[in-house]
Amino acid sequence: NQGHTVISRVLIANNGIAAVKEIRSVRKWAYETFGDERAIQFTAMATPEDLEANAEYIRMADQFVEVPGGTNNNNYANVDLIVEIAERTNVHAVWAGWGHASENPLLPEKLAASPKKIVFIGPPGSAMRSLGDKISSTIVAQHADVPCIPWSGTGVKEVVIDKDSNLVSVSDAVYAKGCCSDPEDGLVKAKQIGFPVMIKASEGGGGKGIRKVDNETDFITLYKQAANEIPGSPIFIMKLAGDARHLEVQLLADQYGTNISLFGRDCSVQRRHQKIIEEAPVTIAKKETFHEMENAAVRLGKLVGYVSAGTVEYLYSYSEDKFYFLELNPRLQVEHPTTEMVTGVNLPSAQLQIAMGIPMHRIRDIRTLYGLVNVVQFQKVIQLLVVLLLKIQVKVLNLLVVLYMN
Repeated sequence: NQGHTVISRVLIANNGIAAVKEIRSVRKWAYETFGDERAIQFTAMATPEDLEANAEYIRMADQFVEVPGGTNNNNYANVDLIVEIAERTNVHAVWAGWGHASENPLLPEKLAASPKKIVFIGPPGSAMRSLGDKISSTIVAQHADVPCIPWSGTGVKEVVIDKDSNLVSVSDAVYAKGCCSDPEDGLVKAKQIGFPVMIKASEGGGGKGIRKVDNETDFITLYKQAANEIPGSPIFIMKLAGDARHLEVQLLADQYGTNISLFGRDCSVQRRHQKIIEEAPVTIAKKETFHEMENAAVRLGKLVGYVSAGTVEYLYSYSEDKFYFLELNPRLQVEHPTTEMVTGVNLPSAQLQIAMGIPMHRIRDIRTLYGLVNVVQFQKVIQLLVVLLLKIQVKVLNLLVVLYMN
């Protein structure tokens, strides 16, 4: 299939449901492709806690390596440990899934620097660095003409593009234009944006480092709360999008610059800024508007040299029919099965094939997905032909009746 790297041994740098999903999805693809679900061998990492729990992914893997317990800095998020295990077990590639080390650019960079040239099944470190920070990623998005909600860095779009490494970066001076230096500076920018606003820590996540502010009176207190939850993180201000929906576009890109959208997901049902329910496809936005969202996501992916699966998140205002960039998650998201259900694309297997160097147009699920569009169009042609033939048949019958009567 025109790939350049054989991958038959994979280290899973994750645990739990992420590891289970990877094994199941790739084995399904391997059986359909090679007639052997064990064509790809999996090595799992297992902490004492996972072993004691008799975790399912350990039983599913072909082999496992014991790693230290405790916090994930000791195991699944420990880049040096992952690289050492990958080299020791002679795997061809590493899959990090979501969470842990999945968004750490050091992992793909150190794997590539290894004497064994181990492949990272995911985006390159340069793309992660371009998009890994909420402030710089919004500046990069503005450079790609992706709509952004009014914020403390509105209009800032200067980036530095390294043609050799494909790294799109933001200089410290430009980065500072999007930040708030202190609570008082933040209040000035909040007044310029207009209340209500959201105070966000760029390194925050999971509902931490974020506060909604309705007026000037509460701003200083809430600013300090957000900053204290993520010590040392830069802070920025965004306009609150009232009655907005949280929509996202599933991006998939190969190593040759082909970026496509696999439709989207609606994750508006949340609790404490954490997603609860994911729906696919997106139905709340107009077809033309969502198509613009997809095009913007593809544009951003091409700008940063994105590879593998990623998700571009937006806020969508139904009343105004406008969308605004939130962030690009440079990894496979936990809710990706909803996209698989509506597209028929096995995303973990697509990631694996892309890591092998297989072009997008040679991936069977992608060919099938695009072929379905042609099938629908062909069916419409057939239906039109049937209608025309019926009309011709009626006219011929009418002519025969007239001739017979005469």
